[in-house]
Amino acid sequence: MKNRLPLQTLIVQVNEIKMSKTSKTKKKKAESAEWIEDPNALREKLSKTEEFLEQNRRLVFIIGGALVAVVLAFIALNYFVDRRDQSAQANMFQAQYYFEADSLNLALEGDGNNYGFLEIIDEYPMTDAANLAHYYAGVCYLKLGEYEDAIKHLKKFSSKDLLIRPRAYSLIGDAYMELEDYQSAAKYYKKAVKYKPNEYFTPTYMMKLALANEKLGKIASAVEAYEKLVGEYPNSDRTADAKKELARLNALASN
Repeated sequence: MKNRLPLQTLIVQVNEIKMSKTSKTKKKKAESAEWIEDPNALREKLSKTEEFLEQNRRLVFIIGGALVAVVLAFIALNYFVDRRDQSAQANMFQAQYYFEADSLNLALEGDGNNYGFLEIIDEYPMTDAANLAHYYAGVCYLKLGEYEDAIKHLKKFSSKDLLIRPRAYSLIGDAYMELEDYQSAAKYYKKAVKYKPNEYFTPTYMMKLALANEKLGKIASAVEAYEKLVGEYPNSDRTADAKKELARLNALASN
């Protein structure tokens, strides 16, 4: 049978270990703070820093110069893009007028004197105007029945706006529906439904999502979309339509 140390002896040893650890910790903290509290230690630290800078002066200048160059380039680029965007917005006015007048080809291609949306995109890349021109171009192509081009431009459009971002998703879904790619259509309608839902436009996107799911043969998913619309947006103008579609799908399921 092994000898056991008395309980009092064990307690003393444990306390000695704790005191030793505490002492070492305090010593390290004291050493780390020494250069702050001791003027001589602080002077020594500064001397070493100056020595490093002296020995690596060329490297420090190169790094510092590179950082300054990056900052200046960023400022210059923002200034350039901002000025270009102002010019692009002014040049896009006529294209927007043609768009509102439903002169879609003129809106896209221009009239020889004024830029169309495609020229705005080419001439003013990286600007807000070019980004918006992608949206307009996508809508034009969608109305013209050129669905692949509509999808291409609408996918390039970027926005965080409450209304226009989900609207763009929905339009991509519409283009895919025309191409009978119901899987992709459902994907983008779902994006439209989930993006900052509101009682004014989300119900319409839910109706479209339900239709796409029905086209895919996913009747349960279509029913779920209609039921969610009725439950979450009872006062919507689309609620009555959703109830009719629910009754139709339930009738089909019972036959």
